[in-house]
Amino acid sequence: MKVVGLTGCIGSGKSTVGDIFAEMGAEVLDADAIAKSVVEPGSEGLRRIIDRFGDGILDPQGSLDRSKLASIVFFDESARMDLNAIVHPLVGQEIQKRIVDLENRNFPGVVVLMIPLLVESGIDRYPIEKVVVVDVDDETAIDRLVALRSMKKSDATARLAAQAKRSDRLAIASYVIDNSGTVEELYPQVSRIMAELIGDIA
Repeated sequence: MKVVGLTGCIGSGKSTVGDIFAEMGAEVLDADAIAKSVVEPGSEGLRRIIDRFGDGILDPQGSLDRSKLASIVFFDESARMDLNAIVHPLVGQEIQKRIVDLENRNFPGVVVLMIPLLVESGIDRYPIEKVVVVDVDDETAIDRLVALRSMKKSDATARLAAQAKRSDRLAIASYVIDNSGTVEELYPQVSRIMAELIGDIA
């Protein structure tokens, strides 16, 4: 079994690349989905977030209102660091549990951990052997966020600025996938990486 990290800035196309890895037989663990699960109503994660940010970040049903929380943390570095200090360890623990489960089932292939904030949360937190970075320039990422997620350009710029620098992501990359083009152009890049990773296992 080979465990690799998949990361990239917001708007880079990580999810699309993750889907292609899955099509090619990889087991993909999505840290964003796991992060949602560790702050569900009644969870320790949500209790700690309420302790730090107050119950104003809840919706009427008692669930975390992500837009309210985002409006706080994306413009306040201290608040963002506090949130990360709560959520990242919980996500890391859950990912570790899932990897152990795959090991116990003797999963023979490639496991892709899709972790948007891999640089920010610390690569040493995860049992990763290689890192795949989905790379686009900042302008392309912002344009996609405006076009595909209907964000205001100022909001998209702020979201991007709240993440690690492009150079910091590239500095930890074992492989770089250029996503400045079409989805079709991603397939041969992912295929090449998968072939090399499977070769390492063999």
